[in-house]
Amino acid sequence: MSTPNPTPVPIYLVNQTDLAKDHADSQPWAQATGFKADPNAVCLVPGTDGSIAKVLVGKPDPVDTWALGHLPKALPPHTYTLADEWPADLATRLWLGWSLGRYSFAQYKRQATPPLADLVPPAGADAAYVHTTVAAITLVRDLITTPAGDMGPEQLAAAAQTLCDRHNANLSITVGDDLLTQNYPLIHAVGRAYTQAPRLLDITWGDPGAPKVTLVGKGVCFDTGGLDIKPATGMKLMKKDMGGAANALGLAEMIMGLQLPVRLRVLIPAVENSIAGNALHPLDVVPSRRGLTVEVGNTDAEGRLVLADALWEAVCEEPGPQLVIDFATLTGAARVALGTELPACFSNQPELAQALLTCGLAVDDPLWQLPLHQPYRNMLDSSVADLSNISNSSFGGAITAALFLQEFVRPEVPWVHLDLMAWNVRTLPGRPEGGEAMGIRAVFELIRQQVVRGTAQP
Repeated sequence: MSTPNPTPVPIYLVNQTDLAKDHADSQPWAQATGFKADPNAVCLVPGTDGSIAKVLVGKPDPVDTWALGHLPKALPPHTYTLADEWPADLATRLWLGWSLGRYSFAQYKRQATPPLADLVPPAGADAAYVHTTVAAITLVRDLITTPAGDMGPEQLAAAAQTLCDRHNANLSITVGDDLLTQNYPLIHAVGRAYTQAPRLLDITWGDPGAPKVTLVGKGVCFDTGGLDIKPATGMKLMKKDMGGAANALGLAEMIMGLQLPVRLRVLIPAVENSIAGNALHPLDVVPSRRGLTVEVGNTDAEGRLVLADALWEAVCEEPGPQLVIDFATLTGAARVALGTELPACFSNQPELAQALLTCGLAVDDPLWQLPLHQPYRNMLDSSVADLSNISNSSFGGAITAALFLQEFVRPEVPWVHLDLMAWNVRTLPGRPEGGEAMGIRAVFELIRQQVVRGTAQP
């Protein structure tokens, strides 16, 4: 807890004009300390008694969710308040960024977490949204950052059960050879070599008569690459390969916690892509839930295999869902195209993709659309099976992976595929290095606008 402070210290977001106009009395101190109101810069202005009279913070243009995200760990551990009034939407986002800036992953550290600064909730801010979103993103970050030795398919299933218990949701799990009898052969094939059996997690929540939204999350708890083994540098971060599943669970936390009036389903194929005598071989041919046979051109392209069975289950539910969203740490090609901080999105409905991009910009959770370029589909042709899990080209890998997934989505079902990093490779305000939620606030807003308000078309 922060040090008690009877009078919260005011925080002012300022640019150079604000500094000169509204804080003339503080300019000498700002000049002495080198404060020029650059974005994210901080100036502690002392009072006559030596306490902190106010805090000046460089104002970004535009002001966004992350404008205060660095302050909980940068300021002395007192209580602070925003001195200026902000519109309700922006007050909510500023409080959210501050709250996420308090996050740290300390489960494996012996030393105590140092006290952090507190913020008085800004006037007009949506407390339910902030508290629920912080809980959701904390869940995502914790799940991804936990080492793979402590976050296998069994532990991921336990985390899903805890989430379901918290919100009175139902969880059914299909495990091991039951995947074969229940016709999920691709999930079984990818995960059968690990000591923890592969499984499919199936969460349902909400009124069965409400609009249906189905989330699918890639739950590869660790990816060695299989027999097409990754090099050490490529394998090091593979505890994050269940980042799609973590993001799906985080979004489920938001939907259930904020009581969106939808019928929610979450499908997570939870596996480890490991190496043993029964592991998939390159060029094995495996049937899929849809009935298509898949030639495994590379055992390191396993995420699309487990997603294929889960997606076909998602789109075949009757009556069909109004929206299907999958989250996956699927390709390095998407990172080459867009970097690590901008998830790629694909959709079989262009207007749906555009709506998602607009929602992402509105809540400071941006995405970028890549095309489902159909002329590339024949790159997935196989001479011995219905299709291959990899392209015969080294180019356009994010697109061909999305085209593979599209083979397991009915064209009439609105579908969005998110190819994301799920990991911060650098620390930014409110976003420390480590596991990260990417796209879930944007998708939540899409669901709220397009499904709950009835504009999504089945």
